[in-house]
Amino acid sequence: MTEWQKSSFSGNGPDNNCVEVAAESGVVSLRESDAPGVVVTATPCAFGALIRGIKEGEFGHLR
Repeated sequence: MTEWQKSSFSGNGPDNNCVEVAAESGVVSLRESDAPGVVVTATPCAFGALIRGIKEGEFGHLR
């Protein structure tokens, strides 16, 4: 069974949608809590690159 972890930026109320992440068998999976059937997967390396890019503002121009 996949153990999903909720983003620390999410609240705890019933209407707080959030990003959840899980890691197993060398794959990192992402989903949004309001659409749990839609799952995006990546390698740990690609996921790390995504997180670094977000932290560095690399995707800010997409707003």
